[in-house]
Amino acid sequence: MPNVPEVTPVPTSQPFPTGEAEAENTLAGIGEFGLIGRLTQGRSPTRGTLLGPGDDAAVVAAPDGRVVACTDVLVAGVHFRLDWSGPEQIGRKAAAANLADVAAMGAVPTGLLVGLACPPDMPVETLSGLTDGLWAEAQSVGAGVIGGDVTSSPTLVVAVTALGDLEGREAVTRAGARPGDTVALAGRVGWAAAGWAVLARGFRSPVAVVSAHRVPEPPYASGPQAAAAGATAMIDVSDGLLADLGHVARASGVRIDVRTAALAVPARLVDVGAALGVDPMHWLLTGGEDHALAATFPGEPPEGWITIGTVAEGEPEVLVDGRVYDGGPGGWDHFAR
Repeated sequence: MPNVPEVTPVPTSQPFPTGEAEAENTLAGIGEFGLIGRLTQGRSPTRGTLLGPGDDAAVVAAPDGRVVACTDVLVAGVHFRLDWSGPEQIGRKAAAANLADVAAMGAVPTGLLVGLACPPDMPVETLSGLTDGLWAEAQSVGAGVIGGDVTSSPTLVVAVTALGDLEGREAVTRAGARPGDTVALAGRVGWAAAGWAVLARGFRSPVAVVSAHRVPEPPYASGPQAAAAGATAMIDVSDGLLADLGHVARASGVRIDVRTAALAVPARLVDVGAALGVDPMHWLLTGGEDHALAATFPGEPPEGWITIGTVAEGEPEVLVDGRVYDGGPGGWDHFAR
């Protein structure tokens, strides 16, 4: 790949249409309740939803007696770009970020609440596509969009709250890792970071790598599986493997050592790394947004998980092959400079 300048962001909305017919296709043209009607029409209730969109609040069954809940906020130009991803891809990504957090607690997702803030001149088709993506990702795990809110904003913002059911299991937190545990990984890491690097240089291929940035593929079922298998701690890898294992190390008061020999670098990432002058292992160790799951177990992990390290006594930290990682930051930090 040639070395080309980084592409510049584009506006997240289009110029306000001048024709009456075109205005009907914008949020300003159809209004708040017209938008809500279009986004909710024809959506069927999902498992556990007793009352869906349309009232002051939704009603969701909670047979376990406990509800797992998490929230993520995605901002245009920070978490996504409409010139890099289509609206449906952005919707799927927004849902996946939350559904993976529910799975990381050992729970099964039951529903999503969505807040949308967007410019009045945004085409209705953009919001419809985004909502289609949210629904599609939620329905992939048997959940749905059960309610939310819309408001105007100069920038497109998507706020998603996910709810989950532990189904009688104990929640798996970040704080339970013990010396002697093994560290294991389910799902892929490094792909989304490689995709971002490709897009940042103005390219749209390799398609598989770029698609990984646009729409992650979290191993949702692996969360409840790990909980049932006795996982002592677990986390969604959203900011980077080393950074997120660092949260586990600090919460549990342990030292974690990751073995790079256990992390197989996919051939496609080797090729992209060679083209961009990047060691692909750096993407595996520090790249976020693939939403893999990392967990600790008192013995061997269950099927589908690979052992990538160990837990030991010591100052809370994450080592790589027995040493402090010197390849740069261990992951993403929104407020770091």
